[in-house]
Amino acid sequence: MSRGRGRPAGGTGLTLDHILQAGLELLDEGGEQGLSMRALAFRLGVTPMSLYNHVPDRAGLLRLLSGRVYAQVLDGLEEAETSKAELRAILLRYHQAVGRHPHLTLAIFSDQQAFAGVTAKITQRLQTLLADSVGEPELWLGILVDHAHGSALAVSMTPDELTPPLYEQALDRLLRVMKG
Repeated sequence: MSRGRGRPAGGTGLTLDHILQAGLELLDEGGEQGLSMRALAFRLGVTPMSLYNHVPDRAGLLRLLSGRVYAQVLDGLEEAETSKAELRAILLRYHQAVGRHPHLTLAIFSDQQAFAGVTAKITQRLQTLLADSVGEPELWLGILVDHAHGSALAVSMTPDELTPPLYEQALDRLLRVMKG
């Protein structure tokens, strides 16, 4: 197969949006192993080197993908009445985003360089809220984030057996028992 040099099939220019859409599709279809720069270039009908005009490397691609997927997690939270209400909103939104694209989260787990941008901002916001409202904030951060990850990943793998309302009920119980 003859491939163009930086232009997807149809003659339109390669854009970051094309790359991110195709990258997310590859992750969703094939998991972490399905996303390589070669596979992405093949999907887009370009040479692998063409991608590097838009993304620095695979970790950079994962950071950009997480920015796209997790962007809404922190939006509009200025209106939360309490720290616990904001914590709850962040964790519910994050849980939903992880559940929609579980392989992105797993890919970020396996590449520490990919943990930056929006995912780091979410973690920092949770740390701040917990530091201001509970004893042992680092312990609670681990409990709450691991609970969000574990539940969302489980729900994404077996959607008929575990329902999101169970996560919400468990989260509410955890937030009630946190000691200030």
